[in-house]
Amino acid sequence: MSSDANISKSFIMKTAFIFAFIGCLFFTTNAQISSNVSSILGENKKGLFESDEILNITLRGSFHQIINDRSGEAKYYPVDLVYKGDDKFETSIPIKVKTRGHFRREKGNCTFPPLLLAFPEANASSFFPEKSSLKLVMPCQGEDFIVHEWLVYKLYNLITPQSFRARLVRVTLIDSKNKKMPSPFYGIILEDEKQMATRNKMAIVKKKMRPQQTMQQPFLRMTVFEYLIGNTDWSVDYLQNIKLIAPDSAAQPIAVPYDFDLSGIVNSPYAEPAPELEMSSVRQRRYRGYCMKDFKLFDSTISLYNDKKDEIYSLYSDCSLIDEKYKKKSIQFLDDFYSLLNNRESMQKEFSYPCKLNGTGNVIIKGLRED
Repeated sequence: MSSDANISKSFIMKTAFIFAFIGCLFFTTNAQISSNVSSILGENKKGLFESDEILNITLRGSFHQIINDRSGEAKYYPVDLVYKGDDKFETSIPIKVKTRGHFRREKGNCTFPPLLLAFPEANASSFFPEKSSLKLVMPCQGEDFIVHEWLVYKLYNLITPQSFRARLVRVTLIDSKNKKMPSPFYGIILEDEKQMATRNKMAIVKKKMRPQQTMQQPFLRMTVFEYLIGNTDWSVDYLQNIKLIAPDSAAQPIAVPYDFDLSGIVNSPYAEPAPELEMSSVRQRRYRGYCMKDFKLFDSTISLYNDKKDEIYSLYSDCSLIDEKYKKKSIQFLDDFYSLLNNRESMQKEFSYPCKLNGTGNVIIKGLRED
């Protein structure tokens, strides 16, 4: 082979190596750029319910009209929701908002009505779920009770993922006609019911049924939780503050509770037990499951709550958003629960209340109309 041919072959190999190196460098640079772009676009962000940091949101719209829409069928209003995500970029999403609820919607009862935030199919945000309706719990008679209720949602999240996730937000209202609005206040954004079900690989069950028809161990887990927080404002029979989820139509459903403002641990100023229950206060606990005489069925539930005891106490003792007086009262409320739970005789006496023929344990409190 001639020297010219060797030189040509060497030149071709060197040239190929150089192009391969440039190509590799170009690919790596593009991958880095793509990663940076993905980060900017929010693909690596935490989701709405994956952080306990307080989220600041601003709602701009006809809020003088919205917060006074308290009777009859609620109307949707166009609103801009503005927030800053983890990347500190400000994002604005056009949504629709309407008032919701019953007791808390009535003007004589609450300062603000609860709101329903309806998001469009494409909202240019990976942070708020597309095509969803999120409930925004607003202060009724003081924003402290919003924080108290948020802690209850967090408490049940410790017990089971088959629960509604909640995000504490700081809400600023801006009226489009420059009408004076209140100072920023705390609110709670609740997970959409369909997303809660999907997250648990299940679907919402709309059918009303007796509590005995639901899955037993999750039901006991839920009823002991309601007893722990001192809540009697629920009913499986009428789906009052209860959602049912199941993996398929043939399976027994699981009862998932929500709406805890009338519980003893929240202790809101307007909280009163239903007259049918003949209770003196929401701070008085009442077990409202169905009659079960085999108390060994409670063993796994009792073990679960004992396993979670330190985390539950820490939820309150470590929370900087509540004052010392409420913290002390809440821990005492928890002490009373755990004292009873781990005394077999006291536990059996309390949890057998639905078996009493002359008691109110079998009273079914009919739920209100659906939202």
